[in-house]
Amino acid sequence: MAVLVVGSIALDYIETPLDKIDNALGGSTTFIAIGASYFGGTVNIVGVVGDDFEDSHIKLLEKYNINLEGLQIVKDEKTFRYGCKYQPDMNVRDSLYTELNVFEKFNPVLPESYKNDSYVVLGNIDPVLQSNVLDQLKSPKFVICDTMNFWISIRKQELLDVIKRVDLLIINDSEAKELSGESNLIKAAEIVQGMGPKHLIIKKGEHGALLFSDGKIFSAPAFPVNNLVDPTGAGDSFAGGLAGYLNKTDDLSYENLKLAVVYGSVIASFCVDKFSTRGIEELNEAAIQKRFNEFKEIARF
Repeated sequence: MAVLVVGSIALDYIETPLDKIDNALGGSTTFIAIGASYFGGTVNIVGVVGDDFEDSHIKLLEKYNINLEGLQIVKDEKTFRYGCKYQPDMNVRDSLYTELNVFEKFNPVLPESYKNDSYVVLGNIDPVLQSNVLDQLKSPKFVICDTMNFWISIRKQELLDVIKRVDLLIINDSEAKELSGESNLIKAAEIVQGMGPKHLIIKKGEHGALLFSDGKIFSAPAFPVNNLVDPTGAGDSFAGGLAGYLNKTDDLSYENLKLAVVYGSVIASFCVDKFSTRGIEELNEAAIQKRFNEFKEIARF
């Protein structure tokens, strides 16, 4: 089976207290797709870039068995570009610029071969586009959806319409509180699940993630990283690892969802080690399993 990923593809300028990088490969689709690729099977992506998107980026995606049939390359146009600067503690970043370019008119059209994909990840894009993708799918087995405060603020009704149609919603703690109108995170989760999704993951950054499923709560720690270089893409890498593992195992039980959360956390922990996608490049099964086992040790009591 294949994992379908629909989201943004970008060229980023990232500045942290340690260093900075320009024209770095970024976007939700990129991190999700590479993260999912480590668990076998094909990853199908739908996205749009301009003709300034380098061949080296194309080759990198192809290297990870990512199917680019759904990638639109628009001639004489520029790729979506984003710039940000992280504060010293790396928990807060200031946006420097957002240039939508080709992404402003992005219309996600699924190739016919994608429409039967079982596992789907809707990256953090306009809920209207997320609904558009869902309308094109024939019978997905498990749909994962990400969103952000911006869409909660300006597209709330459209987002609520999407949430009703997905199996797993991934949001962070501030988004859970804003979406639900409830400051208590546990109560907020109950309200959000009442909006439709059977499963909910609330990310808490450096404090891990909470899985709400089948009336149960699983708390996964974040892996203690002593060399935090660039947090960009960590949340998308998490979603990619989670989706890749679920696609590989094809098991949606609560116990397996817990494992998927940990594998997602493993991929995210590699992501922050380096700028852009470099932290999740050149991984292998042994390295992933080693860190998974380390996760088990720090969570055991």
